[in-house]
Amino acid sequence: MIFYFSGTGNSLWVAKRLSKALGHAEPVSVADELRRIGPDGLCCYALGCEEPLVLVFPVHSWGPAVMMLRFVRRLEVKDYVGQKVYAVCTCGDTCGLTDRMIGEALGRRGLPLTACWSVQMPNNYILMKGFGVDSDELRDAKLEAAPAQVDGIAEAISAGSAAGSCAHRHYVTGTQPWMKSRIVNPLFRRFMAGPGSRTKFHVSDACIGCGLCERVCPTGTVTMSGGRPVWGRGCVQCTACINRCPVRAIDWDGITQSQGRYHYPGL
Repeated sequence: MIFYFSGTGNSLWVAKRLSKALGHAEPVSVADELRRIGPDGLCCYALGCEEPLVLVFPVHSWGPAVMMLRFVRRLEVKDYVGQKVYAVCTCGDTCGLTDRMIGEALGRRGLPLTACWSVQMPNNYILMKGFGVDSDELRDAKLEAAPAQVDGIAEAISAGSAAGSCAHRHYVTGTQPWMKSRIVNPLFRRFMAGPGSRTKFHVSDACIGCGLCERVCPTGTVTMSGGRPVWGRGCVQCTACINRCPVRAIDWDGITQSQGRYHYPGL
């Protein structure tokens, strides 16, 4: 069973390619599942006796995407009997200690992490000065290299491999991982992507009222009012709305007007 969270489509593409390679059913959106939580507050599933559990999600500020962490906190696998549990994270550059963080979250649910891999995909975070999308050349190079990375991960999952016991060991930690994941990431989750966080998005007169931003927002932060989007509290900074706006009408705090935009091609 494959669960995914995706804002601009990188992780969705990885989840779909893994699903096809492994012969699994269509991957399941954790954003959709969180909206369907039952009265007990849990997301409950049953796995086959040898069916792996696979989580696919982006790295946000050197940690697992907030929505995936929320899902894992409510995740319950009925009659768990030691099936393999894998994490596959997409990142533009480095992952920090994302593997440890998702492993810790799963461990608290009684689900030991078997292995975690990363797949390098084009950058999409444009909401802070100093960050931005990749050049066209780098974007294309990452997209060209990604299928082989995903296929290697699928082979490892099919073989039931652990991270250190297979040919595919791709995971990019990067420099100063403890500081980035244990100090910067908690600050990001508290002040930038927490339940009460305020957004700095606004929309220009170029808006055509198509409502795509509302439809792709995983938290319901974006709602349409009078044919224009309005942002409430609770943004998780997935950048789906700003990167997928078809007319570039959305801006963040006046700093993204000249920034590039990115979403997975064909999404």
